[in-house]
Amino acid sequence: MAGTTVAEVMAELAALEDPKARKVNEKHGDDHGVNLGKLRALAKRLKTQQELACGLWETDDTAARLLALLICRPKAFARDELDAMVRQACTPKVHDWLVNYVVKKNPHADELRLAWLADPDPVVASAGWALTTERVAKKPDGLDLAGLLDVVEAQLKDAPDRLQWAMNHCLAQIGIEHAEHRPRALDIGERLEVLKDYPTSPGCTSPFAPTWITEMVRRQR
Repeated sequence: MAGTTVAEVMAELAALEDPKARKVNEKHGDDHGVNLGKLRALAKRLKTQQELACGLWETDDTAARLLALLICRPKAFARDELDAMVRQACTPKVHDWLVNYVVKKNPHADELRLAWLADPDPVVASAGWALTTERVAKKPDGLDLAGLLDVVEAQLKDAPDRLQWAMNHCLAQIGIEHAEHRPRALDIGERLEVLKDYPTSPGCTSPFAPTWITEMVRRQR
């Protein structure tokens, strides 16, 4: 499907619009009506097309941007391009896919991680925390885990929702992966009680850090 135009793809996305899917997506803050399974099938058919991906991103349409993130070349983006994109990612799903599918695979990921951690925009800062959580799990060498726990302890309770969720995930990941920091991570979670009453479906693990840590450590054993 090389040579496909932005207009052709936008027409196909419009044909996939489903009012029921839109209703479900809007509950999660995502303003599009395309079933994600069908979106992934379209991406599989289009394959990797960086120029088309950039064109789709520029439409400012949520479904088009999600598709763009599936067909782009993550390593092809310059640092400043990704910095601009994370500030343009206005819906939760676009933000999450951008960080997880693109930024994490880009050579500038750690440089952006450090810059975003200090950003005054809480949504941008949440991207920095998401990248830090990835480092905690996979490449912790060089990270100041005790220092990260200091920041979480001081800021988690009053952080805006998206930032709070990302910081809480980092807290849990430190407790899960690093036994020497586990008692403190559990203590911080117990005292702050962030997401303690978050509704959790049967069979799913609560995002309340002490419960999350305890369950994942149990599974590892």
